[in-house]
Amino acid sequence: MIRSVARFSLATLVFVGGIGGALSQPPKGGNPADEAAILKNAEAFVAAFNKGDAAALAAAWAPEGNYTSQSGTKLVGREAITKSFQEYFAANKGGSLRIDIASLRFITPDVAIEDGITSVLRPGGLPPSRARYTIVHVKKDGNWLLDSVRETVFTPPSNYEHLKMLEWMIGEWVDDVQEGDAARIMFEWTDNQNFIISQFTTTVKDVNIGGGTQWIGWDPIAKSVRSWMFETTGAFGEGTWSADGAKWTIKTNVVLPDGKKAAATNVVTRVDANSITWEVTGRTLDGKPLPDIKSAKMKRVTDSPRIIK
Repeated sequence: MIRSVARFSLATLVFVGGIGGALSQPPKGGNPADEAAILKNAEAFVAAFNKGDAAALAAAWAPEGNYTSQSGTKLVGREAITKSFQEYFAANKGGSLRIDIASLRFITPDVAIEDGITSVLRPGGLPPSRARYTIVHVKKDGNWLLDSVRETVFTPPSNYEHLKMLEWMIGEWVDDVQEGDAARIMFEWTDNQNFIISQFTTTVKDVNIGGGTQWIGWDPIAKSVRSWMFETTGAFGEGTWSADGAKWTIKTNVVLPDGKKAAATNVVTRVDANSITWEVTGRTLDGKPLPDIKSAKMKRVTDSPRIIK
């Protein structure tokens, strides 16, 4: 079983410049010639993998280079690595390689370290096999070789750290009114906590008169919380969120079903653990001002979290 796991993990290795690969940040400390040499080796490695050429793959390592799998199994030397690739290719046909490279940095003129995420894309629509990796490249007699390759378990990225300030919203909220229009909103995490999904409805005398869905997430370019809204009427829009203590300001822009454009600023204030106020200011329709919507109070119905998968 250990040998089987080692073979499977070994096949997830892809190097700089692999299929779909791109450096997420520029190489550090090296010269262009060395960077180009490592990239050229990577292209040859990917081509060899796609051909199922175990010997050519093992030749990418230094003679006494090593590979350590996610399970901790260690292979040392080209002979052991060649055998593992041969056994893998005998049992697995048609796979291809992909990499998302986090960094390539030169420690000395003859040593470089690469980190990233690798994938084996499998035929037949099967999900890819992924892993995180660290490679130590060494330059010997003018040639760049793999001295050490180590894999660790791939954990899907999460934006929870950026959205945890909104965790208090998770649950169901309803307008604190006795009669008239009543809004109801449910906030839930997606399974990887990259987004919060909001499902909302408005009712009059228990009759649903409208609603929709909103996705709340982190924009890594704008460095802010963003939201995307889709109403059952066909309207859609987006918002930008900012916090000031217990108050959240959400600037929204919406395209209505008839093509008109609306804009507004929503101000949500957390009063306590089970109540918030919600007001809307700065409303416009095709650039023309509209009356503000006075502050309304909403109360928590349940705080039981649910996960959207």
